[in-house]
Amino acid sequence: MHVLVLHSEVEPDAPPEEMDTLIAARAVAEALRARGHTADLAAFVESMAGLLALLAEYRTEAVFNLVEGLDGQGRFACIAPLLLARIGVSYTGTNAAGLIATQDKPLTKRTMRAAGIATPDWAEPPDWRGLDARHRYIVKRADEDSSIGLDDACVVAAAEVPARAEASRLRWGGAWFAERFVEGREFNVGVLSRGGEPYVLPMAEMLFEDWPADSPRIVGYAAKWDEESRESRHTVRKFGIELHESALATALAGSACDLWRLFDLAGFARVDYRVDAEGKPQVLEVNPNPCIAPDGGFAVAAAEAGLSYSELIECLVLECF
Repeated sequence: MHVLVLHSEVEPDAPPEEMDTLIAARAVAEALRARGHTADLAAFVESMAGLLALLAEYRTEAVFNLVEGLDGQGRFACIAPLLLARIGVSYTGTNAAGLIATQDKPLTKRTMRAAGIATPDWAEPPDWRGLDARHRYIVKRADEDSSIGLDDACVVAAAEVPARAEASRLRWGGAWFAERFVEGREFNVGVLSRGGEPYVLPMAEMLFEDWPADSPRIVGYAAKWDEESRESRHTVRKFGIELHESALATALAGSACDLWRLFDLAGFARVDYRVDAEGKPQVLEVNPNPCIAPDGGFAVAAAEAGLSYSELIECLVLECF
């Protein structure tokens, strides 16, 4: 099969979360070649005519979609599947509607609440209605992934939320909101399409080992993108909940499958949870295009399930037909 690995345009001086797209794209192409396919890489072009020409140049039969945004803006990731669908070429991953619904985090949370899926309370500007002085809040980017702006100072008292959000907007741009900070265990749940149905991979608990008492237990920007940082070195992924806590594992898996169907996800996705003091899973994020690099959490979970990296990548391509 001729597969075009389509990725975001990445500048040479781009931050690590954008450079990761190129790392993943090269790994995906190598994996497909190892499985006997022809795989080429190209940066996404926004025009219909340009994209048609690109697909024709590489005799494309399927697109591995790694377009995570335009000009560094993740909220525009939906444009790639929208154009690919109009052209009629098969592509991996979730459609434009699913990306839009999960890229806007407050919208995602409203959709989950309406469906009866537990997610922490939140508040949005300009009135910040709903902030409760009894709780702390994590101030988060409303329209981007990659943990941008998540550091030791992002978890604040309710009264400090507006100032933190404004400071974050001025520094990093974009829209910001506040989510009630849930003290508890954190889990990453990967879901893979198998025969068109969601298949839950082994679930990873994120452990914060030897963590400073005055630092919030979060998987922040440094933990994700700075391998030499304290946060990265002391954030440890652990598998095995299915064997030791079957009831909790069943609850997490069921919730992840419900979200898969609610947002019409496809290919692969990751759902991040906090388990509160009562043992109830609370959904933090629904990510329809998590990192697919060989050392990323999704590929590691697939390996726990017995899938090699090349098998995982080929599976994603075959599932898009």
